[in-house]
Amino acid sequence: MENLGNQLYKIVGEARRALFDQGELAQLTYGAFDIAARGMQASAQNEISVTFPIGYRADKTAIESTRNYKKEELLGRYQYLAFHQLSVNGIVQLVTILEAMLGDVMRAVIMKYPQKLGNKRNIPMTTILEAVSIEEIHLRATDSFLNELAYKSPEEFSESAKTILSINLLECPAFHKYIEVKATRDIYIHNRGIANGIYLRKSASHARVKSGMKLPVDIQYFLESYESCIQMTEWLEVKLHENWHSSELDEYKQRQIEMPLSEKSSK
Repeated sequence: MENLGNQLYKIVGEARRALFDQGELAQLTYGAFDIAARGMQASAQNEISVTFPIGYRADKTAIESTRNYKKEELLGRYQYLAFHQLSVNGIVQLVTILEAMLGDVMRAVIMKYPQKLGNKRNIPMTTILEAVSIEEIHLRATDSFLNELAYKSPEEFSESAKTILSINLLECPAFHKYIEVKATRDIYIHNRGIANGIYLRKSASHARVKSGMKLPVDIQYFLESYESCIQMTEWLEVKLHENWHSSELDEYKQRQIEMPLSEKSSK
């Protein structure tokens, strides 16, 4: 069975690579919008026709509609996509990646040490009777616990993480920024981007606007959030390594040390 430290190292590493991919995709998408806008500006046409799907037929063909845009109107749409919608979608992806990472880390630790769930959890009798192994019961109980955890406040989540991982997430500066980013994501999904009391409660001192105001999400905010998410994975990697040693992380660090030395000796 794989060493737990190595397993956790891979989970965090995969999340960091997914964050890097998201940053790359955001930049490529922004570049595509920029190319389209430049081409449109250079065009002599004052009116541009765009065809897009509005439905889907039973024979698996798209139902299309064509709209005629004034050049300035369409440029405005591209600017909205590039400077706002791209950032909103990026924030959703960043939070999704970190949520999955934290869940996978906690799941891996609980599966190794199921006693960390405590003695007061109720498991439906049907779950026990339908399970083909004790590991499946552990997995279902863990998934139920993580599902409950998703609806808890940041403080409650941190307390549970401290119990399971022996790590205090509140000691990580980037985690506090992540809490606000996650609250912003939730507001755009559930309240059209308008801050409310729930956002203020979750974000606490990191709240960016007052209740009833539109939460700004632009490229700068996305980049700041992106950096905080990267920093959080780096911090968590170190802390997990302290609790569950990863030989693969040691090997990676050793390669980083040896690489400059080998390059120097080859000159």
